[in-house]
Amino acid sequence: MGSRIYICHTFYHAYIACLKELNRHRAQWGEADLMLSSMSNDFGNLKERAERSGLFRRVVSFDEKEETFFPELAPLKKDTGNLFTNMIQRIRFTRRFGKLLEPYIPVDLGAYADIYVFCDSDPIGYYLSTHKIHYHALEDGLDCIRYYDTARYDNRGHFGLKAWMAARNLIFIQNGYSKYCLDMEVNDISVLSYPCPKYIEKPRKELTEGLDGEGKRILVSIFIENREELEGVLSDRSGPSCRVLVLTEPLCDLGTRERIFRDIIERYQWVQKKKARVILKPHPRDMLDYKALFPEHIVLDKGFPMEILNLVEGLSFDCVVSVFTVPDAIRFAKEKVFLGEDFMDRYEEPKIHRQNEQIY
Repeated sequence: MGSRIYICHTFYHAYIACLKELNRHRAQWGEADLMLSSMSNDFGNLKERAERSGLFRRVVSFDEKEETFFPELAPLKKDTGNLFTNMIQRIRFTRRFGKLLEPYIPVDLGAYADIYVFCDSDPIGYYLSTHKIHYHALEDGLDCIRYYDTARYDNRGHFGLKAWMAARNLIFIQNGYSKYCLDMEVNDISVLSYPCPKYIEKPRKELTEGLDGEGKRILVSIFIENREELEGVLSDRSGPSCRVLVLTEPLCDLGTRERIFRDIIERYQWVQKKKARVILKPHPRDMLDYKALFPEHIVLDKGFPMEILNLVEGLSFDCVVSVFTVPDAIRFAKEKVFLGEDFMDRYEEPKIHRQNEQIY
């Protein structure tokens, strides 16, 4: 087995895993394994491209199962109306879920010296907790806890008690609260409202700044299948000189999502009173057919993380617009617009996307 493994659920996770390996000494390239979960993301042929890169020893597909896949877990999720019995139910749920996942784990995780898990709130976290396997957690997205502290929100109400139980492996809580989580890598501790003893700060900027030409070439070869076609689309100057990049996200239902992005385009397609060329970058999990619905605009391939665009030489946008995707890592835009919760209030009930302030 390799000395370390990265368990990824999104293209962004795989991107950070590659960056972490590229920042190691070249003699260590090819030692680590990469495990790609198909639970919430279609990685296409990323597995084959990552294998060809030589950066990893091997790349493994992971058929991770959600709790709804196991009907026997449903009764353990019902609210009994009593805190004590709910906690007993949750202890049983944690153990049972972890055991049910055993047939779907494709490698012996106990054989690795270091396990890096992005988004341990997914089932893999329950597996590691149940089987008492230590691991390192990493942020799901850049500064994502700043905007949505899932550990506290998912466990609002008696959070202190629940955290105490998680630290003793009675129940499972993600993002640094599990007994078997060694530490939790975050980009910037200073922006987080609530401390966690296991948070360690590892700025993502340092990972990208450490790349040399060979590292950039490897990254692009892994995540962009047809670089020449992409660069051709982005360098096309036949239309308006101003360019706006809109980052889509799998928000609401498909009908509402179409309305959201039509409204965004209508609002942001003008730059300094000039009509701009609009380019859409679909989120990897966004199933809306933007090419069919927005034929007048350029739609990029969704099968790569937007951060890869930082590596395209000479690329520049006048503005990049996102709803909940944190655009801080983008270096190719003159202006960054983060719309956030106030914007989403127009399209769905605020309680759906706003955190309950009573998270203790």
